[in-house]
Amino acid sequence: MHKTANSSLPYLKTNHPVLNGAFPVALGDLIGNIQPFQDGLLDEPQRCILAGLEYDTPWTRDAAINVWNGAGLIFPEAARSTLLAVLEKRDGRLFIGGQYWDAIIWTTGAWAYYLYTGDREMLALAMEASIHSLAYFEETEFNPETGLFRGPACYGDGVAAYPDRYAQTNESSSILDWPRYNPELTAPVGYGIPMQALSTNCLYYNAYRLLGEMAAELGQPADPAWAEKAAVLKSAIHQHFWNEQKSMYRYLVDLWGGCDHQEGLGNCFALLFGLASPEQAQKIIQNQHITPAGIPCVWPTYERYRRTPDSFGRHSGTVWPHIQGFWAEAAVRHGAVEKFRSELFNLAAFAVRDGMFAEIYHPQTGEIYGGLQEGTPDWQWHSCRRQTWSATGFLRMILMGIAGMDFSPEGITFRPTMPEEVDRLEIGDLPYRGQMLHLKITGQGTQIRSFTINGQHSEKAFLPAGEKGRQQVEIQMALR
Repeated sequence: MHKTANSSLPYLKTNHPVLNGAFPVALGDLIGNIQPFQDGLLDEPQRCILAGLEYDTPWTRDAAINVWNGAGLIFPEAARSTLLAVLEKRDGRLFIGGQYWDAIIWTTGAWAYYLYTGDREMLALAMEASIHSLAYFEETEFNPETGLFRGPACYGDGVAAYPDRYAQTNESSSILDWPRYNPELTAPVGYGIPMQALSTNCLYYNAYRLLGEMAAELGQPADPAWAEKAAVLKSAIHQHFWNEQKSMYRYLVDLWGGCDHQEGLGNCFALLFGLASPEQAQKIIQNQHITPAGIPCVWPTYERYRRTPDSFGRHSGTVWPHIQGFWAEAAVRHGAVEKFRSELFNLAAFAVRDGMFAEIYHPQTGEIYGGLQEGTPDWQWHSCRRQTWSATGFLRMILMGIAGMDFSPEGITFRPTMPEEVDRLEIGDLPYRGQMLHLKITGQGTQIRSFTINGQHSEKAFLPAGEKGRQQVEIQMALR
């Protein structure tokens, strides 16, 4: 197992007080949610990253997102234990556990962990679990008529994420209960929920794509079927989800006409995984609705939640910070600096105001807000405190957004985006494989004037993965 010693915590220093204030809040929320936990492949309790202060388990999708957002870089041992805790063995084979539809996001999280640590032992486990899980989901959830995988949206376990036909009872808030109330409408195989969601299918595409990269890193031959299945799925996503008239991806495909709402996380994944063409990407960036508080999880909210002018669904219309983190990076990658800047400073201001990162915010006011959803007498829900993926979503904005850190098996490529409010940034004591990274960026904009490592000028803004010890990286941007 690869371990990275880190006796000190990372720190952030900038010329902007709100960013300086939000970073230790994010780090504190993350640290506070690292607790002893035992499940999956863990033989005894290990320090794992739980979903939040009010949750007592990691949850598979939360585990993957938190590791991917940078927790795997800062706390590699806890990240490793967290990923192992949500695996399971069945009939002697390794599978990804958790809720079935979004389990495959674990593959992306495990790959990010490998990029941060170089842990080949864990990579081998990740490849094994991903291969077995994909085969299982191909048998149970793949729809040969559409070429897509059935299942709800990645983050959407509550019925507030879906149209009325998926919320036909006031008794339950869980989308998992839909087959019980609609047995005559269920899919003939698998769990039975017939919808096919944008975010979930993007994650399946990325899992197929990553298998080839995993095999290359392990020195194993790649199965040609992986690349072929990725290409076929990519084509099916474009065929069934892209709405040329609206210049945007649809949210859902199902037997009843689907849903043309905007799914924030699905659009983020389409941009980050390269599913959208450059032309489509610019249309998505332009047409994605942004509320005063940030990108909404699903837009618009459904009419059943518009009980007052300022009420929204728990999983539709509201702002979830982990989606803000992905949208911020997607915006940076596609040159939308102003959209990145908006998400960054909105979320930072919320954290400084509240002294924590909440689970959900009101889209108009930015106040902590749980939204409306079936399953309680008044439909009003609670926004949980110190939610881990909200905190790591902000860390993603700093590491992958402002600092522009792009991780690959070979090392880190830096593509900073320094908004007009920030002309100095320093990140220190950041562990990376066998190195301890200290990064300083001065200036503004997106163009690099000079790049040095330990005082040595480099033509490429790149830190190799194989170096050891302290690495002092200094970047001067073209604008002063």
